[in-house]
Amino acid sequence: MFYIVGPGHGAPAILASLWLEGSLTRFYSDYSMDAKGLSKLISGFSTPVGFPSHINAECPGSIHEGGELGYALAVAWGAVMDNPDLVVTCIIGDGESETGPTATAWHAAKYIDPKESGAVIPIVHVNGFKISERTIYGTMDDKEMVTLFSGYGYQVRFVEDLDNIDADLAASMDWALSVIRKIQSDARSGKPQMKPRWPVLIMRTPKVTPNNIFDLMIGMVRTQEVGRRDY
Repeated sequence: MFYIVGPGHGAPAILASLWLEGSLTRFYSDYSMDAKGLSKLISGFSTPVGFPSHINAECPGSIHEGGELGYALAVAWGAVMDNPDLVVTCIIGDGESETGPTATAWHAAKYIDPKESGAVIPIVHVNGFKISERTIYGTMDDKEMVTLFSGYGYQVRFVEDLDNIDADLAASMDWALSVIRKIQSDARSGKPQMKPRWPVLIMRTPKVTPNNIFDLMIGMVRTQEVGRRDY
């Protein structure tokens, strides 16, 4: 399995994970796993002396830097074609979802032969806002989202238990993998499903600032790219 990050400015989550698991320290000793190393990582982020606001070739484990917003899902489906053992987890932002390439890429699943190709677990992160206003997905209720993605040919599961979001996401990933394995097993045993319905996860979380610095801004567009000042 590998991971594709679609949302704009999604690098902080990846860099945080790389620091926590020790990968950054392994390749860049200045980013030590202590307060000093964390301070350097945060204070240098998106500046000429630190990591950029998107994942680039300097990040351990990075395969491709990407570029214009909106192509993550298409890249994910392309990666699994004729690669039967590969599963790609692809994060798609709700702002990104309004781009033409992403809107079209949902239909790429129709080209996948589960006998010969791998699969994608799309996770649509709906926090309700983009850089300047509400997102379209942010205005849609669960019934509308299920109707939309069912029409695309997917099985929908929501991830929205904010008090237990890690457990909810883990259980949802297990569910998605079980759906994928069943589709593939049927196809590879000579009993393919006529129109397999691949899984998609809709993750609803509020758009927040780091450490909820400004509580009144939680779930508002003004949280876009708000940094911390205490490092």
